[in-house]
Amino acid sequence: MSDPAAPKVHPPDVMKKLTALCKSRGFVFPSSEIYGGLKSAYDYGPLGSELKRNIMNEWWRDMVTRRENIVGIDAAIIMHPEVWRASGHAAGFADPLVDCKISKERFRADKAPRVRPGDELPITAPDAARAKDWQELIAKDYGVQLVRDGCVLRGLRCVSPQEFGYFAPGAAAPSRTWPFRGYVSPSCGSPFLTEEKQFNLMFRTTLGPVDQLGDLARVIAELTASGDLAAAVRARFGKACDSGPLAAALASGERARILHAVMEHVSQTSLVYLRPETAQAMFVQFKNVLECTGLKPPFGIAQMGKSFRNEVTVEHFIFRSCEFEQMEMEFFCEPGTQGEWLAYWKAERMRWWTRYANYPASFRFRQHGKDEMAFYADDCYDIEYFYPWGWGELEGIASRTDYDLTQHERHSGVALQYVDQEKADPRTGEKPWKYKPFVIEPAAGATRAVLCFLLDAYHEEERRTAAGDTELRTVLKLHPRLAPIKAAVLPLVKKDGMPERARAILERLLDAGINAKYDEKASIGKRYAKHDEAGTPWCITVDGQTLQDGTVTLRDRDTTAQRRLSVDDALAAVRSALGA
Repeated sequence: MSDPAAPKVHPPDVMKKLTALCKSRGFVFPSSEIYGGLKSAYDYGPLGSELKRNIMNEWWRDMVTRRENIVGIDAAIIMHPEVWRASGHAAGFADPLVDCKISKERFRADKAPRVRPGDELPITAPDAARAKDWQELIAKDYGVQLVRDGCVLRGLRCVSPQEFGYFAPGAAAPSRTWPFRGYVSPSCGSPFLTEEKQFNLMFRTTLGPVDQLGDLARVIAELTASGDLAAAVRARFGKACDSGPLAAALASGERARILHAVMEHVSQTSLVYLRPETAQAMFVQFKNVLECTGLKPPFGIAQMGKSFRNEVTVEHFIFRSCEFEQMEMEFFCEPGTQGEWLAYWKAERMRWWTRYANYPASFRFRQHGKDEMAFYADDCYDIEYFYPWGWGELEGIASRTDYDLTQHERHSGVALQYVDQEKADPRTGEKPWKYKPFVIEPAAGATRAVLCFLLDAYHEEERRTAAGDTELRTVLKLHPRLAPIKAAVLPLVKKDGMPERARAILERLLDAGINAKYDEKASIGKRYAKHDEAGTPWCITVDGQTLQDGTVTLRDRDTTAQRRLSVDDALAAVRSALGA
């Protein structure tokens, strides 16, 4: 077992094992699997949906319910498109993306692993069969025969920051070289990549029943029927051609660019986006929340919900997906106090994460460098988790100054400020003080939290069977408040009145608001093993002695120790451990 004082040492091939367990036990399924699945999309099964809901409920309880000065909202996923223009998402929410020519996967160039001259560039396939296919593809397309070692293809090496090459076995110099971008595919290590392209990561759709494609087709047909496309565009759109994208496209003289700009212009009337983050609604509703609650800084607005980013990636399971859930809070404070509040929220958020973890040392802070912070932020930290592939982001805690309120005030024309009647303006010395609050933003991913706590909980332990053999026990040591099923009630056999007594105990647990399950299938040992894999903290077993004296055995998931207790004491022990 890993040392709790150090980051967890994950078992070998843990991601492959965890992915299989998630499917077999009902945590996470590939989306639309009977139709071949959909990349970067996942469905949460009976246990996964409970786990995610428990995590989000614990976040809400800690961030909203137990705090007098933080309130929650639940805003629409589709917002006015001007929101995203004001926030900068519509213009700048684009990342350089690259396609791997071997695995066909797409990834963000700025997140790809960098390599140095002299480094080997092994290409790792998911299995030996895929490695053989990739070996043949590379031989056909690039004219080199890489050495196949199980799932790994070898023979490539970084020659310089701009070049990589093929080195035959034992050769000191490359026999073939290719231009190099300085990084490789994060999922397989391939350096055979496409050029970087800008992709807008917001999902676009239209609002209203009008057939926009029909409108676009008619407009394009009319314009292209003219002998002079540029003149036809100017005649149809008039002053709109004097500035903006249409003007730039016309100035370029490129036919494809002009038609693209026309389609963008025509679609603007019904264009909307699926939100790429939950944060902006809290800024947009700042004035309404302020007026209806009577709150004054420092106060916060919190929101949980789905966000969408149009990126396709299949690395690291649910670490990154196109549809995900966030848990964010915008904390509004007086200008000048943001430093102390940033420190406060750093401590609070780290306390929350480590409270539910077996290995608190698997979490750390990483301060953003000046070159990676948003231009408007004055400080920013990530809470990182030690994943099997290394440290990675779990939550961001940013000091965003008054940028967001300023942007939305400028674009909407509505004043977004707080008027403090009791304090004098530091600049004039006179009351009242009218100011835009500065903002501290703790922003966590609920779906990423699911992966984090599953990895933290996943354990493999060797143990002796009754026959004296050694077997590997797989157990999810989830915190009881996060566990999907809190207790399983098991009759030893399906006769002699044991099922009836077990169901009576189950009803008492359910009536107390404790998620419990009745299970009578398979041997008692197999049922224990099943609930260990499901992360169920306790099993209550009804046996022959129960019928005699009313006692049951209460089995602890983590230690496998069993205690003989009365039914009342067993239920009280479960309620007490849950804080219920």
